[in-house]
Amino acid sequence: MLKTLEELISVIRQRKESLVEESYTKKLLDDKKLSVAKVKEEIAELIDAIEKNSNKVHEAADVLYHLMVLLEASGIKIEDVMDELKKRRK
Repeated sequence: MLKTLEELISVIRQRKESLVEESYTKKLLDDKKLSVAKVKEEIAELIDAIEKNSNKVHEAADVLYHLMVLLEASGIKIEDVMDELKKRRK
């Protein structure tokens, strides 16, 4: 399960260093405004899906993907986020 998330993060980081402009991930990484807009859009779609009890998993996956891209584009490492979550455990 977590391996899939690790693989996603690895792909996002590879795309960040890539010179290939055809990648959707690369497009999001290079345009932070677009990336922010997509996170907002996907969160709204997830909330709607939860309220309607339909397509929740698909929308949740979209939110995670777009959030991971935005974090990477913003120089925020998921490892640092995980460390912060660990600190909050009681």
